[in-house]
Amino acid sequence: MVDGPVVSVRGEAYREVEPEVARFRVTAMARDKDREATLTRLAERAAAIRVLLESYGPVVERRETGDLQVRPETKRSGERVVAYHGSVTTTVTVTDFTALGEVMLRLADQDQVEVAGPWWALRPDSPAHREARRAAIADAVARAREYAEALGAQVTALIELADTGMGTQPMMRMAYATGGMAQEGRPELDLDPQAQSVQASVEARFTISDPVLA
Repeated sequence: MVDGPVVSVRGEAYREVEPEVARFRVTAMARDKDREATLTRLAERAAAIRVLLESYGPVVERRETGDLQVRPETKRSGERVVAYHGSVTTTVTVTDFTALGEVMLRLADQDQVEVAGPWWALRPDSPAHREARRAAIADAVARAREYAEALGAQVTALIELADTGMGTQPMMRMAYATGGMAQEGRPELDLDPQAQSVQASVEARFTISDPVLA
């Protein structure tokens, strides 16, 4: 049971910060009338992608195979197989954004390869989340003091603090890119990282001293 007047407030914080990682998908594809030939080509192209990614060393933080498909193509009527389609998709995580455009272009230059992305993001344990939470608490305290001062009172104690939500809104489309030519004649792609919106909010209840009402 709380004695005395209480003020309830909501504290919020919004920040735009630079992304920490970029992810993109690279898909190797193959098609042939012969199933064995399709599988062989698919394996070769997937291996070529792996070798290329490995050549970048620590630039590529992680690669994860997420989707492997092999399906027959049949005529509209009947079950006669006319060709086989195969594809394998790898999700790549990169932290060095200066090399991102080069990696994606080199992959896109491979035979029967599709590249999609990038998608920018923060790490789950990014300091930006902690900073947003602290800012939301500071906002709640400041609001409580403003209300109390308007009543001629002072904040005396915290009764309750609840985290009502925190989120990050990452970029989910391709970033703006400008193309050019490197000195050695290789195409260049400069990608502009998309700022990430970090939000946090809290609800707090404080006791205040007796108001001085005119």
